[in-house]
Amino acid sequence: MLLAIDIGNTNTVLGIFDGERLVDSWRVRTDRHATADEMGLLYRGLLAGYTVDGVSVCSTVPAVLREVRRTVVRSFDSVPAVIVEPGIRTGVPILIDNPKEAGADRIMNTLAAHHLYGGPAVVVDFGTATNLDVVSARGEYLGGALAPGIEIALDALASRAAQLRNVELVTPRTVIGKSTVECLQAGMIFGAVGQVDGLVRRIAEELRAEPAVIATGGLAPLVVKESETLRYHEPHLTLIGLRLVFEKNI
Repeated sequence: MLLAIDIGNTNTVLGIFDGERLVDSWRVRTDRHATADEMGLLYRGLLAGYTVDGVSVCSTVPAVLREVRRTVVRSFDSVPAVIVEPGIRTGVPILIDNPKEAGADRIMNTLAAHHLYGGPAVVVDFGTATNLDVVSARGEYLGGALAPGIEIALDALASRAAQLRNVELVTPRTVIGKSTVECLQAGMIFGAVGQVDGLVRRIAEELRAEPAVIATGGLAPLVVKESETLRYHEPHLTLIGLRLVFEKNI
């Protein structure tokens, strides 16, 4: 079985594949100070009962990636491993000014989106940041847009406004809030919906095509049902990309 590990700024997502089928997955907090030994204990605990015969990893956090390398060597030293970094075959041409700037997770999303839905496509990844990644009809990574994530926007507002506070991120009854809590929820959720729908429409105009629009990331469920442009929801898109890149390299 293949262990796929997607290390994000806020959360780390692990998935175990049996062939093409995702058997199980876990979402844990990304701890930038965790040691390789601590990660090894956590991973082995989650994987109890599974036999790992391959590992595929991508990360947007260099400090954590360093420790994960050590974890892979210590805990999975007898199995092939792929860590997505320069030199790894992804099959994704990166058509931006400086290809080294493209995050590994964004390339994995591009690979998986084109594999599942063809192109052109737009991947909207709702995480620490809201990332929009544009995929050409040929599977090329064309670039995209970045915006503050929903939780980051809420944290910033609560920290800078004396009478506002963090609230539970759920969809309110109406856009017109009847309390401070509902007003914040409406602004955060429906504001994110409007932002994404507006950006997707502008991207479609530049592409001169109607792209497949795929939502992914931990906060995607907050937005998908309210959006007019998000057609698909694939919560494990990055993990699927890690499986595909493992197959290309091993």
